[in-house]
Amino acid sequence: MLNRRRFLEQMGVATAGVALSSCGIKGVNAPQELSQEALAVEQIVNPKTLEKPNLTVGYVPVNDCAPFAIAYQKGFFRKYGLNVTLSREASWANSRDGIIFGRLDASPVVSGAVTNARIGAEGARHAPLCAAMTIHRHGNAMTMNKAMWDYGLRPWHEYNGDLERFGRDFRGYFDSLPAEARIWAVVLSSAIYEYFVRYLSAAAGVNPTAKFRVIIIPPPQMVNTMRIGAIQGYMVAEPWNTRAITGNEGVGFTFAQGREIWEGHPDRLLGVMESFIEENPQTYRSLVKAMIEACQYCSNPQNRSEIAQLITSPSFTGAKPKKGPIDKFTKPGILGEYNYGGFDKKKRIINDIETTMFFDLPSKLKQIPGDHSTFLWQSESIWIMTQATRWGQIKEFPKDAEKKAHQAWRTDLYREIAAEMGIQCPKDDYKIEPAEAFIDKKAFDPSNPIGYLNSFEIRANSPQTFYLS
Repeated sequence: MLNRRRFLEQMGVATAGVALSSCGIKGVNAPQELSQEALAVEQIVNPKTLEKPNLTVGYVPVNDCAPFAIAYQKGFFRKYGLNVTLSREASWANSRDGIIFGRLDASPVVSGAVTNARIGAEGARHAPLCAAMTIHRHGNAMTMNKAMWDYGLRPWHEYNGDLERFGRDFRGYFDSLPAEARIWAVVLSSAIYEYFVRYLSAAAGVNPTAKFRVIIIPPPQMVNTMRIGAIQGYMVAEPWNTRAITGNEGVGFTFAQGREIWEGHPDRLLGVMESFIEENPQTYRSLVKAMIEACQYCSNPQNRSEIAQLITSPSFTGAKPKKGPIDKFTKPGILGEYNYGGFDKKKRIINDIETTMFFDLPSKLKQIPGDHSTFLWQSESIWIMTQATRWGQIKEFPKDAEKKAHQAWRTDLYREIAAEMGIQCPKDDYKIEPAEAFIDKKAFDPSNPIGYLNSFEIRANSPQTFYLS
């Protein structure tokens, strides 16, 4: 049983970490003026034809703010008749809640936030959120601390697919810790990062609800919270994994990129309220078009060096090193020159543009005509519902799951908007995720979600989640 005094002490340490690291972003503002390049862009949509041309759009200081930075700086918002004020959000909870409570017209949300808002999952805000597109796929990772390295844990690719061996190391490490120290951090409850941490643990034969707790910490605070020993590991978008490794902050190593848990997964969605779409249909179309063009720009390999440098600005990630190249922290995730780090002086760099996918998909993932990164498969929303059910965040799998997926992920609208831009899309809303896409080699067939759920031996009636945000 957890000792109350020791738990409060642990939470006090974590809170101190939040206070300490938040000082690093105090007073930072979003960009205030359009660039000359943006002002020179010719508008193809007259703002007077839009219901609401003046928008406030949020973003969070992680690498996937890149399409928002590009849409603003390159004039894609302006091109489609929008006058956008960007708002730098301190956390993913702020980004989501800003939409729900009307402070923001649109903002990126962590995959899972929109679906779970619709199904009423525990730990999620319950609201009629919608999304018609992803901002990117992949671009995130799990970081483990030096103590886990010293125990013998290594990056996933060095286990050569041996979940049993990894499970022994993982279980042994957490068994060696007092209960109050068994803590993982993610950026938002009831969302894909929490599910990935639990999925990985369960795939290795370790019940996550029995071995550790999950707390919620904003991205810029992860590194310092690990530095002070308040957490063992975390999952977050870049650049906050790269920042932790040896040669940078030196507090941890990257265990795995999220794409090693589920290759092709959606990370960030462009979230809005359903009422925004209903009341501002032409404005919404302009917003989606601007963001699609920005994602296409970010997807081009020739533009990625420029993007990695742009988002180091204090207005975006603020991830500038004290010495070395300006894009030392942002470049690995954007260009795909990804360093897993470690404490043995070995080089662990894997070059792959798939590290973050903004629009174009590699051939191995583009199996369906018209598929691309910003296209939302409603079957992926169904997968999220299976995980909310698996970990006890809803009592049972929704009987109207397909209806909920359609309400949340507006693939129908995206097809219409993309067609106006000459972009081909897949004709179906659902697809089977092949076994090789997942770390445990378990395929997902959205036509049989109950069978999929019943195939997992490790489940929970109710997860233990402590909130710190």
